[in-house]
Amino acid sequence: MNLTGFKTLLYKELLRFSKVALQTLLAPVITALLYLLVFGHVLEEHVQVFPGVRYTAFLIPGLMMMSVLQNAFANSSSSLIQSKITGNLIFILVTPLSHVEIFLAFVLAAVVRGVVIGAGVYIVALFLIPLPLHNPLALIAFAILGAAVLGALGIVAGLWADKFDQLAGFQNFIIMPLTFLSGVFYSIHSLPLFWQQLSHFNPFFYMIDGFRYGFFGVSDISPWRSLAVVSLTLALLSALALELLRRGYKIRS
Repeated sequence: MNLTGFKTLLYKELLRFSKVALQTLLAPVITALLYLLVFGHVLEEHVQVFPGVRYTAFLIPGLMMMSVLQNAFANSSSSLIQSKITGNLIFILVTPLSHVEIFLAFVLAAVVRGVVIGAGVYIVALFLIPLPLHNPLALIAFAILGAAVLGALGIVAGLWADKFDQLAGFQNFIIMPLTFLSGVFYSIHSLPLFWQQLSHFNPFFYMIDGFRYGFFGVSDISPWRSLAVVSLTLALLSALALELLRRGYKIRS
């Protein structure tokens, strides 16, 4: 493995979003805080999802994970599409880096950005309401795995898209609906039976449900099942992204 090249590409990807931290790090935290203030204020006295858990507390893990997922996807996908459009992707392709090393650098940078934003939402939320920590290992596992899944999906989307409009369509019609319909604002047990069953086909649901279990020790389904689904999703998307990078799909012609 070309460790020097891998670390250089990773550093470049980390530097890319950290240089504009106001837009890439602070703005998503503020957006999540606005969701928390609006939904928490409106529904706090009317909704209780888990016994003994205030709705605002229930909402925070979902908003944290939503921020992690959306920004992990945005990091890898926007980096690839920008490099393709500006033409500087050639400077990565001519280096002695394998498709595995390129994949790992992009995904790891996406994980770092997603986790940092999730931690930022958590720190801000602590000033509003205390949160229990039932299983910190579950929190870390689902945050990292979820961010890696969306980082890998971002690579697939970035390779597929030829312009920003296509990437925006991918995000608006796939990422956003799957995120909002994954139990961020509600428990799936509050849905009609058909929509409950449909939610089980949404991998984002397992990420958020397992992550929420780490806080409260309560979840809609077994956290082990969630962990298995998320791990399988990561394996499949990683295999797809690696194969596309190996073939040079839309980047070598």
